[in-house]
Amino acid sequence: MAPEMVRRSSSLEKFRRLQSAIRLLAFVVFLGSIFIWIMKPTNTFYLKWSAAIESQTRSTYFGSLGENLLIFCFPVLFIAVLGCVHVHISKKTNSINPESIKYKNPIWKRPVLVKGPLGIVSAIELIFFLMFVALLVWSLSSYLKSGFSQINKQSAAKAGEKVWQEKLKTAALMIGLVGNICLAFLFFPVARGSSVLPLLDLTSESCIKYHIWIGHIVMTLFTLHGAFYVIYWASTHQISEMLKWDEIGVSNLAGEISLLGGLLLWVVTVPRIRRKAFEVFFYTHYLYIVFFVFFVFHVGIDNTIIVLPSFYLFLLDRFLRLLQSRRHVRLLSARLLPCDYLELNFSKSHGLSYNPTSVIFINVPSISHLQWHPFTVTSNGKLEPEKLSVVIKSEGSWSQKLYQRLSSSSIDRLDVSVEGPYGPASTNYLRYDTLVMVSGGSGITPFISIIREIIYQSTTFRCKTPKVKLICSFKNSSSLSMLDLILPLSGTSSEISNIQLKIEAFVTREKEPKPHNPNHFLRTIWFKPHPTDAPISAALGPNHWLWLGAVISSSFILYLIIIGFINRYYIYPIDHNTDKKFSHSLKSFLNMLVICLAIGVTASAAFLWNKKQNAKEAKKIQNIEGSTPTVSPASMTFNADRELESLPYQTFVQATNIHYGERPDLKRMILELKDESSVGILVAGPRKMRQEVAAICSSGLAKNMHFESISFSW
Repeated sequence: MAPEMVRRSSSLEKFRRLQSAIRLLAFVVFLGSIFIWIMKPTNTFYLKWSAAIESQTRSTYFGSLGENLLIFCFPVLFIAVLGCVHVHISKKTNSINPESIKYKNPIWKRPVLVKGPLGIVSAIELIFFLMFVALLVWSLSSYLKSGFSQINKQSAAKAGEKVWQEKLKTAALMIGLVGNICLAFLFFPVARGSSVLPLLDLTSESCIKYHIWIGHIVMTLFTLHGAFYVIYWASTHQISEMLKWDEIGVSNLAGEISLLGGLLLWVVTVPRIRRKAFEVFFYTHYLYIVFFVFFVFHVGIDNTIIVLPSFYLFLLDRFLRLLQSRRHVRLLSARLLPCDYLELNFSKSHGLSYNPTSVIFINVPSISHLQWHPFTVTSNGKLEPEKLSVVIKSEGSWSQKLYQRLSSSSIDRLDVSVEGPYGPASTNYLRYDTLVMVSGGSGITPFISIIREIIYQSTTFRCKTPKVKLICSFKNSSSLSMLDLILPLSGTSSEISNIQLKIEAFVTREKEPKPHNPNHFLRTIWFKPHPTDAPISAALGPNHWLWLGAVISSSFILYLIIIGFINRYYIYPIDHNTDKKFSHSLKSFLNMLVICLAIGVTASAAFLWNKKQNAKEAKKIQNIEGSTPTVSPASMTFNADRELESLPYQTFVQATNIHYGERPDLKRMILELKDESSVGILVAGPRKMRQEVAAICSSGLAKNMHFESISFSW
């Protein structure tokens, strides 16, 4: 056993060194890219650096595209490929026993803002936000200083305008250039399968707030950009400029269409509209296609290349999601809980790996072909290698229809499509000595997956795991059945008693236990398998991240090859690199077409290749399922899935304390652990609960606590 542990430790150390090297290289490239953005508004960049680079990159194959492709596009895509390798290695290190390393809570990771328009913000998040704002202020001031220095009474009179009109036109242009900086970062947080975010230990779900921040800034800047131009045209009697779509140069009409699409999208992001009319918010968000396409026509492809990388990665991610969502997955069973929650259990391929707190998006065509809803995965991919489970609360119109459909005794099949799962690349919470998980209502679902991971680590590797304290609040006692989901139906040995688990459950609206209603017992529904249904698998197979890196690089290379030939043999003979003869709109259209073609061809080829491999495994799984006796599809049982007298279940019951008619005293319960060496505080639930816990962790009363909010309320 000792040599095996030494081998694992040695392999783990090699992987960690390689990960550190990749992160360092990506960080250096990132710093170089940021430095370019800082220098871009200066004369040094335009008069010296840009001219020198352009002289080396302007060719008959790429023309004016070469410079921006080299300094703005290539570095970001290179970082994305490095991220793919990094995440692939992270999967390998997770397959080896992840040792429990003490985790110190740096002061920059503690919450410094708890309430306000930015939400709960840590010190490092606030620092980077202020640095980003400083970049925008620096860029705008540099642009305005340079532009205004060339405006005087003589230059204005020569143009037949007043000084303030010239300055207004210049300010409008410069504000648009600063808006491009925001647009360059806007799409990174919304690429669900991003390979860039894991380099920073981030997920798309945790970065949605960054997308919201940047979105508000970019729309504010672009609105000012458009408004200033309209005022300028009106004051100079050139209002007809609004309808111009010039073949050479900037297209005003395209910019106005882009801005209009953005404004419609922006209006429905108001929290009140988003919460009360989520479907309106969801469907209106597809206007991002109108916004970006007409933005390209507005500024031309040469300037679009500057902001293209984040949208390129988002477009690739979106296409892979589309490919994955076209097939129906195999739904094995559903459990209907007495609290109007339901658990869906899907078949999954053995090669699909995911970490706790991962999210999967589900579509049920019989309810809505367009609606996709995110749910936390509660199962553990290692403890339950053939099953993936999610828990759904019946509260919205979509989930209520699903619950009612499953409640029907006649149902024996349900078509379901999925996207994902998406989640963190590592499991840092295993490094703490103690884990405190605070949940409200359905917020308990991500913690179910964490506890199951701890069960797996303890029973499989017999390694030291954190002590776990789960503080959960429910409105009614019927919701206590959610606790039954913590223990998986199978795969749990009696050694669960090795886990130091303590559950404090609070029922806030009832002062005493209510008698069980025989009509509200847990029921299990088994579904008939269908030959066309497939187990859930990664879009690009078990080695998804390596394939993704190959698709990113190969699609970009294919784009360069095709657009190079188009430029050399179609555009160059007409334009001769002057950018004054060939239609800018046609050039932009050709580039957009080639980008979509390159992504579509390479991603489809990789997807179809892995689909064949997944089909072979799916056939094996189907044969195993077909040979295994199962419950009749129409049968329903209460608690027939688990032996109630089993040792794991009894251990679980003994670890649970139920409090009626009161709310948890979170401050007291959390600060009781201030003497522990390292404590991870995870909270998922209503906003007020997250703010309360964040305020406790940021109060300075306990310096050993690391706060993390798990929220999926976008």
